[in-house]
Amino acid sequence: MSLPPSFDLTDRVAVVSGASAGLGVTIAQGLAAAGADIVLCARRTERLKSTARLVEETGRRALVVPADVADPQACRAVVEAAADRFGRLDVLVNNAGTGEVGPAHRQPPEEFGQTLAVNLTAAYHLSVAAAEAMTGGGSIINIASVLAFTSGGIPQSAYTASKAGLLGLTRDLAHQWTGRRGIRVNAVAPGFFATDMTEGHDAHLERTVAERIPAGRLGRPEDLLGAIVYLASDASAYVTGSTLTVDGGFLVS
Repeated sequence: MSLPPSFDLTDRVAVVSGASAGLGVTIAQGLAAAGADIVLCARRTERLKSTARLVEETGRRALVVPADVADPQACRAVVEAAADRFGRLDVLVNNAGTGEVGPAHRQPPEEFGQTLAVNLTAAYHLSVAAAEAMTGGGSIINIASVLAFTSGGIPQSAYTASKAGLLGLTRDLAHQWTGRRGIRVNAVAPGFFATDMTEGHDAHLERTVAERIPAGRLGRPEDLLGAIVYLASDASAYVTGSTLTVDGGFLVS
């Protein structure tokens, strides 16, 4: 028995938020390598252009749309730009994220609100806009975190709250849209990955976390690609409302 080419994303169009750095860059490259054209959004235009060049090196097309996803109108503008340029939208990866490390009682209220706006509310607004454009069905992938399930010993109350909320949003939108619109909505919960966001973490704490991971190391951005391409593609046609954990075994340790 031969397997069908169900992981193939040739000629599909994907929006990736937070595509200027970290996991977003790798996600954009991975989807492009699988055949998709990529719409890249984030606030930092020059870094988005760098990601666009990496996408184009795979032979696929890239569209840079600078946007602050904390602004609902900007979210809609990203999706409209995708539809105008490519005539369709098949995949949305809600990857944009932020979060400060520190005790909850010392966190300014506006910082807490901003974290939820970028990590959770933006995913809602982008998803709603994308659902209107996914006229032939599609796949929405929310990048959550293992911190939605457990503590890693790092005080990040706003970040963990936003990621836990993202799992709830994933389940609800899957229930609303899979049957009616043919849009699957799933989440990926990465463990501890070495990215731009972790550069400010205490080195000793990172070593302690790594020692707890059965795989024996922090995640690398490319470790996430299999899960992303799977959920974006027809290989996961019967998967919706689910969260796929990619954490090197952290949650079972």
